[in-house]
Amino acid sequence: MSTTTVSRTHNIVGVSLAAIGAVAFSLRAIFVKLAYEDMSDPVTLLALRMIFSLPFFVIALAVYRGPSGGRKLPPITVHDAMALAALGFVGYYLSSFLDMIGLQYVAAGVGRLILFVYPTIVVVISSVVLRKPITRRELIALAITYIGVALVLSGQFDKSSENFWLGALLVMLSAVSFSVYLVGSGEVVPRLGSIRFTAYATTTASVYCIVQFMALRPLSALVLPTRVYLLALCMALFSTVMPVFMMAEALRRIGASRVAMISALGPVATVVSGYLGLDERMSPLQSAGGLLVVIGVLIVAAQARAMDKK
Repeated sequence: MSTTTVSRTHNIVGVSLAAIGAVAFSLRAIFVKLAYEDMSDPVTLLALRMIFSLPFFVIALAVYRGPSGGRKLPPITVHDAMALAALGFVGYYLSSFLDMIGLQYVAAGVGRLILFVYPTIVVVISSVVLRKPITRRELIALAITYIGVALVLSGQFDKSSENFWLGALLVMLSAVSFSVYLVGSGEVVPRLGSIRFTAYATTTASVYCIVQFMALRPLSALVLPTRVYLLALCMALFSTVMPVFMMAEALRRIGASRVAMISALGPVATVVSGYLGLDERMSPLQSAGGLLVVIGVLIVAAQARAMDKK
């Protein structure tokens, strides 16, 4: 087999993993909305999701303790452990918790479109914290993205729905939290390896979620319909464990900028799934706003890819 063929196959696998992972991640909102039909407690639902996910992350830690990609991974230092604890809290615990609370008040499709602005937030945080200048193209992308967000939210401008705006704010804070995680992880992932880093960060987040449940809820809160457990299990397997490691491998194969572009499939998949499974509707103006959000994020991703090639 020629080097060109191997490289093409390598890229095709990476693109496929990124596409499947993006769609799988986006379906989390659908599972959450379906579970809320039988219960309304994000603390318990998040705990169930991470309880079902935790064994897989522990196994991943055991598997990836050895050499990775032909190089021996360095040991975890105290500084690394503190960084993993902080990033696991911000990226997988806090972001997920805010998102789950927000989804009590906003439609799944609207929530995914708001959450999807995180690449543009990364640009802003990198500019403020890391002193990376914002290019003209990125400024245009930011303008397009947030005009799109305004259009997505336009259906509520003439309504008095305090809960909707609370939900939208919580989902936006979730996007900010995840953006902080992405900026911070850029300093740790190269040292620890993407899969080992992800396994440690998600394991830490699982512990946070379980401790939170034990502190805030009695064990009787786990008395729930079987359907909720099935949805939590599906959320753990298909919208947490599977896409987490798919995305980690996709990042290794094709790079962050390409993965960001392919991730545009996520909000589209959620909108379609919400329409088919939850009978959610978006007005033409909101749909146009969603398209602008996707375009703005793709511009940011294209800029990142162009800079990677230099």
